[in-house]
Amino acid sequence: MNKKEISKEIEQFATSLRLPGIKKYFQEDAKDAATRDISYEEYLYGLLQKEYDLRQEHAKENRIRLANFPYKKYLEDLEVEYLPDDANRKLKVLSSREFIKNGQNVLLAGNPGTGKTHIAIGLGIKACLAGYRVALLYA
Repeated sequence: MNKKEISKEIEQFATSLRLPGIKKYFQEDAKDAATRDISYEEYLYGLLQKEYDLRQEHAKENRIRLANFPYKKYLEDLEVEYLPDDANRKLKVLSSREFIKNGQNVLLAGNPGTGKTHIAIGLGIKACLAGYRVALLYA
């Protein structure tokens, strides 16, 4: 079997096994390993690391997508100087995500235009990025 046939077989295996990172990077990394005289173990380690990183990134994207946020808002974009004093103090506590670890719910109430939805979505996205599944419920 020549290199071209082997590459085609590797691509088919990667597709069947659902390994998009390996399919995408194996040829480039193999060439790099050959020119830099990298061991088989280092080559495999690098390839698996890329697959792992790609899956982690897709998992974050999927958690955000499945949360069905009406739009994307980030806590970093929130203009905290316009928040009520009470909300500003509690935002620091909520940003730590301790309430998730403690199994506590968060209820945001207040007048229209005070940042409740922005805070809820921002906290939800931050939780998704930290590996939590999120469901945003509002009435």
